Amino acid sequence: MSRNDTLFARSQTHIPGGVNSPVRAFRSVGGTPRFFERGQGPHVWDADGKRYIDYIGSWGPLILGHAHPDIVEAVCATARSGMSYGAPTEREAEMAETLCRLVPSLEMVRLTSSGTEACMSAVRLARGFTGRNRIVKFEGCYHGHGDSLLVKAGSGMLTFGNPDSAGVPADLAAHTLVLQYNDIEGVKQVFAEMGDTIAAIIVEPVVGNMNLVAPEPGFLETLREVCTRHGSVLIFDEVMTGFRVALGGAQAHYGITPDLSTFGKVVGGGMPLAVFGGRADIMKHLAPLGPVYQAGTLSGNPVAVAAGLAQLKHLQTPGFHDALAAKTRALVDGMVGAAHDTGVAFSGQSVGGMFGVYFSAAVPKSYPEVMDSDRERFNRFFHHMLDAGVYLAPSAFEAGFVSAAHTDADIAETVAAARAAFAAL
Repeated sequence: MSRNDTLFARSQTHIPGGVNSPVRAFRSVGGTPRFFERGQGPHVWDADGKRYIDYIGSWGPLILGHAHPDIVEAVCATARSGMSYGAPTEREAEMAETLCRLVPSLEMVRLTSSGTEACMSAVRLARGFTGRNRIVKFEGCYHGHGDSLLVKAGSGMLTFGNPDSAGVPADLAAHTLVLQYNDIEGVKQVFAEMGDTIAAIIVEPVVGNMNLVAPEPGFLETLREVCTRHGSVLIFDEVMTGFRVALGGAQAHYGITPDLSTFGKVVGGGMPLAVFGGRADIMKHLAPLGPVYQAGTLSGNPVAVAAGLAQLKHLQTPGFHDALAAKTRALVDGMVGAAHDTGVAFSGQSVGGMFGVYFSAAVPKSYPEVMDSDRERFNRFFHHMLDAGVYLAPSAFEAGFVSAAHTDADIAETVAAARAAFAAL
């Protein structure tokens, strides 16, 4: 029995499912999850000493790769002075100033510890600002595990939300309207019927939680238009896309200005840190200035902020995101080419440093199209790649991430592994 097997069996005794976040359990793909002991650059090593080329990167934060020396030094130096104070520090002001300079839509920000916390706080703030209860989200978009956001659609174009998790009250979920991503006409219809009762739209501008789904031309523009017309708050969930698809996030990439935004992952450099922010007139409704309450003992933790600042400094290097996007396109183009050479129905796309691959002839544009892809074939492909030393997300419904540390040799090795996997399918 491998050490991975042993550790997984041990973990299941006192941790539900043996993991502290469900997708890590490999339930979707089968088999034993890998327990990692170290990472360096684009590589990770598991408990059995096997090396993998990592395309998860802690689900997106590690845009510079694992254990970048400048981030490690920032963490160590800060920790030597104290791990946490529960009081303000100068670095928090520096982080706020940096974010507001890099993302023009941000006039004020509040630091939190997780993307879930940032998203649920942004929704609460939008409701408090507008005095309305209803929110709109899109099927397949994930905004953390806040009660209002763990909602799925039923049949039909528009569905009043049904709880997607036990423990979420149905009457709370009923305030969430669920639409199809990229359905422009559906958005217009809902706002024509009830726009003046909707507090906010929350959306991943590029979806990373049903694999990668990019916005169709006009979709984000429509969201901006209906929110402006009806006095609703447009919230961009940039927890994944922020500073990964462009220096100013997806909003800079597509030229759309949201009212509020949430950021996480890359912002923290691998440490627990997230942000929500936006228009000053909205943000001033937060306590202690206004009636919308939000707080956190570890918000603005000095060690996490130091890691985030060290990472953001590197991302401002001219040409950084262009180089990352080119590297990511090379990976996707190589895998798609290998699939076509072997006659496998396979497609892929990338936006910045994020990518999606699908066992379908065409790139999906919505949740139903993603669900129509061949999941069983993906699962076999995943294990072929894992055996070859390539670590992809253990689910057909998660985006992948390339880091600046991935080399041309890593890309070539991955494409070669994919070619062999396609041939074996």
